[in-house]
Amino acid sequence: MPLRAAIIGCGQVADGHVDELQKLGSVEVVAVCDREILMAEQLARRYGVPRFHDDFEKLMAEVRPDVVHITTPPQSHQALALRAMDLGAHVFVEKPLAPTAAEGRAIVEHAERLGKKLTIGYTYLLDPPALDLMELVQRGELGEPVHVETYFGYDLRGSYGTAIFGNARHWLHDLPGGLLQNNIDHLLNKLLPFLPDEAPEIRAMGWVSRPQRYGDRRDRAHDELRVMMRGERLSAYATFSARARPAAHFVRVYGTAATAHADFVGRTVTLERPSTLPSAIGRLSIGFARTREQLRAATRNLGRFARSEFRFFAGLERLMAQFYESIARDGPPPIPYRDILRIGAWVDEIIAQLDASRSEP
Repeated sequence: MPLRAAIIGCGQVADGHVDELQKLGSVEVVAVCDREILMAEQLARRYGVPRFHDDFEKLMAEVRPDVVHITTPPQSHQALALRAMDLGAHVFVEKPLAPTAAEGRAIVEHAERLGKKLTIGYTYLLDPPALDLMELVQRGELGEPVHVETYFGYDLRGSYGTAIFGNARHWLHDLPGGLLQNNIDHLLNKLLPFLPDEAPEIRAMGWVSRPQRYGDRRDRAHDELRVMMRGERLSAYATFSARARPAAHFVRVYGTAATAHADFVGRTVTLERPSTLPSAIGRLSIGFARTREQLRAATRNLGRFARSEFRFFAGLERLMAQFYESIARDGPPPIPYRDILRIGAWVDEIIAQLDASRSEP
């Protein structure tokens, strides 16, 4: 019997969830729900889902899903996740898990107490570039990692930015960290494999680069962030930028033997090694070596494209497959709870520092 899944929250990201779930032969999407019934109905009709609701409790009572996917604004995540688990469902929650680390911890502890599986939408951790990068690290190609740089760019001129800043009552402005908090998980979770420390030293700086034009809280939303982190054996630098172009998305790992660059936009991973050639010839060879790496990565992507593996939601598909397998086999969920909680604590600390800097004279 396939596991029965329900989607709560029918915004844009819900389409990706339904689309990827329907590719899994072991899952049936049985219902969707949104407070705006038209949103639920449209999603259901687009994907042939048999039921749509505007009442979460009624959906749970009538459908009794095995798994609930929560794709609502973060302010509702805790209440929905706890209630879904109380009613017998495992839970997939979109990032961020909750507005505060305390609320996130309550969700994790509830899952552990009830023996329910829980995961979060850290899709980029299972994207091909991330997996290829970790393969290089595990093979020892980089030597010992020394420093990690993670970068997440965002273009606020698109439809999402227009929706956010066109409405002063948009839910995003109610998050403690505003615009940054809705994206910062993507920035920080790529550090998890390299920075095992529970509480690394964190120094955060944020500012507003946009013109001040609204005269309300929208003008206070940070759109630039720089974070320096230091653990026992490794340092990290994290950048969020809504201004730099192109809007890049990458991780760069500096090791004692080589440096690797994982590009999540181009879906490539390249390796830079020290030249063994003498002087000027060695410097001349660097350009050819980097071109060779790019060609190798592009050829690998061409093969993935030919096999229909070059997909935007490849990481989400893999995350869902592993999550549902953990339910079926009663194994560990794909994202360790400790890592989810560490991200929550890091985000809290960054937001606290940004708030403190606002109040300085």
